[in-house]
Amino acid sequence: MQGPLAGQVALVTGASRGIGRAAAIALAARGAHVVLTARTQGGLEEADDAIRALGGSATLLPLDLMKEAEQIDAIGPSIVERFGRLDMLLHAAGVLAKLTPAAHIMPKDWAESVAVNASALWRLIRSCDPPLRAAPAGRALIVTDAMAETPTAYWGLYAAPKAAAAHLALCWAAEVARTPLRVALADPGPVRSRLRAIAFPGEPPEALRTADSAGEALAEALARGFDNGARLRV
Repeated sequence: MQGPLAGQVALVTGASRGIGRAAAIALAARGAHVVLTARTQGGLEEADDAIRALGGSATLLPLDLMKEAEQIDAIGPSIVERFGRLDMLLHAAGVLAKLTPAAHIMPKDWAESVAVNASALWRLIRSCDPPLRAAPAGRALIVTDAMAETPTAYWGLYAAPKAAAAHLALCWAAEVARTPLRVALADPGPVRSRLRAIAFPGEPPEALRTADSAGEALAEALARGFDNGARLRV
């Protein structure tokens, strides 16, 4: 498929639904071959169908970021072995976690939130840093949340690991400053989704932007490029 990203390879996490799925479709529409990873096989297949309907191409990689975390280590080398390159990383996967007082956080819930919202990024960096640095214009965009910047009562289980991931991403950005690789955070703001409805049950969904809108903005940022270490509001 022709487009501004033709010949490039993008890895998208959280690609079975929401903004990850929308961004993957938008990247494929711009010509990129998209490697889709998420926990839900059915959701990945639906995203693949949408991409193929546009004339794009994708590779599906079902993966549970918590239960199969060690498999993340092989993603970067596997993509290079198969496609010869990795140009873009969009890390959109995340788990909302429960809203609860900090003193009431249960070990199991903490382990899940840390695994998905923080440790997954650490493993992705280890796995994808070499091929992204080797790309002519590698770029990595890490989806973050305003909650990671503003301590808020009852949001610690979600926000603390997200804050750790944001800090780690910016440290990575500082480390690659003298390379062609560009790393940035991207905050799409409130998006109409099932998880948003759970967290804010009284909020009218029609007042929120759609996942398609947010995903399109993320794809455009990756296609256009961005300053290293930026905190984007997309």
